[in-house]
Parts: sequence; structure tokens; C-alpha cells
Amino acid sequence: MFDYHMHSSFSADCTASMEEMIEGAIRKGLTEICFTEHIDYDYPDDTIVFDFDKKDYDRKVKELQAKYEGRLRIKKGVEIGVQPHLLGQYEALLDKETFDFIICSMHTVEKKGLHYGDIFIGKTTEEAFSAYYDELLYCVKNFKQYNILGHVDLIKRYAKERVDNDFHAVLTDIFNIIIPEGKGIELNTSGVRYGLSNGMPSDDILKLYKQCGGEIITLGSDAHNPEDIAFQFRESLELFQSIGFRYIATFENQKPTFHPISSLF
Repeated sequence: MFDYHMHSSFSADCTASMEEMIEGAIRKGLTEICFTEHIDYDYPDDTIVFDFDKKDYDRKVKELQAKYEGRLRIKKGVEIGVQPHLLGQYEALLDKETFDFIICSMHTVEKKGLHYGDIFIGKTTEEAFSAYYDELLYCVKNFKQYNILGHVDLIKRYAKERVDNDFHAVLTDIFNIIIPEGKGIELNTSGVRYGLSNGMPSDDILKLYKQCGGEIITLGSDAHNPEDIAFQFRESLELFQSIGFRYIATFENQKPTFHPISSLF
């Protein structure tokens, strides 16, 4: 089993050491993990800096890969927080740094942080959702240096009310761009931990991705502490099978390897 979205103290919102997260993964019976530490340039909160020392990160990952060889495969990933005005800055970063796996996420819309709910101020909930998906569509049209989209419907986590619009039209546009490019999406199980009825994305969006021809999918807990590693993974694998997915992906040097879901139970 593989957890392909998790953090350590290299991420500004996490205090757990890499060793603590690794030991937690081993206790959960995992065979492979990928650290996906946060880089969110221009994050709209001056009290937190989502960035880290790239050389130190590379050195630490290599050290732990050697230490835990034969017990756990450890991959070096990153979760970048895209915004339309930052795409060139991320391209420059990724041209000079090497990662096994890159998650493209959106944590900020119209330069307003989702976490604080600012995007909803002065807008209806539907207008806020539209702004979120419009920026995501812009980013996938104009940015290509990633492997999967993270928690595609993250805005649901912060909305105080539901919307009637399922936004499947714009999501179809997004999927029709990324699928031919060989990019995928994740199922991020933290949605349930934060009070949603599903992971992120919700079941209907997973089905839409499959209907659009999507096959590259990863599974991640978005854990920031050892206890949350591999949260609801068995249920997620069963969900994948019910939708028609046969494989989940892991990555090395940004190249996917496909693992039969039936072999993971």
C-alpha cells in the first residue's frame, strides 16, 4: 500500500519529523510513501511561509532512503500551490529542482486564502466556486510541470453551504486537458477527516474523471501526523473498484508505475 500525499516538519503547517511519519507508515503496513512538502509562493498570510530548504530536503530524503532500505520505499515529492500569476515562478523552480512526484494544488483564489474563507466574502457560494474552478482551468491550460491535481474540489471543505451547480462542465474541460497530457488526479482522504461526506474529490467527480478517460490516480491521506497516515485507504480502494479503476499509480522521476488494486487488499 502507498500513501502519496503526506507532510513532515519541512512543511510549515506540520510539526512531525520525517522519522515519525516514516515509523507511522511502517506501523500501518505501508510499503511506499511519498513526502509532498508544501511550497505556496505568495501565500496570503504573512505569519506562515510555505517553503523549505531544497538542498536540506534532498539530503534528508536520501539519508532516510538509505536508513529504511528494505523496510519502506521513500519518494521525494512536492505539493505546489498554484496561482495564475505564479506559474512562471514555479516553472523556474521545477526547471532546476528534481522531484519524484509533483502535486499541483490550489489553496488560494483571487489571491485570497481558502483556509480563511476570504473568497466567499462579497460573493455567493456559487460565485466563489466559479472563481475557484476558473482559476484552476487557467492554471492547467498554462502550466504543465506536475503529475497530478491535488484535492480537485478543495473549495468544498471551506464552503458553509452547498451549491446546486455540480461544476461538471468546467471539470470536464479540465479533465479533457490533463488526461491527454498524461496527468492524473488524486483521491485525498482528508476530506472525511475535515467533515465532508467524501474524500476530495467527491465520488461523482471521480466517476466523471473515469468517464473522460482518466486512468492515472493516486491515493493520499494528506497526513500531517502519523496517526492519519493511510486514513480510509481500504474504503477508497473499494470505491475505485466500484467506479471501474483497476490500477493506482506511484511515481519515480515523475514516471508512473501502475499497481493492480486487486493486489493491495
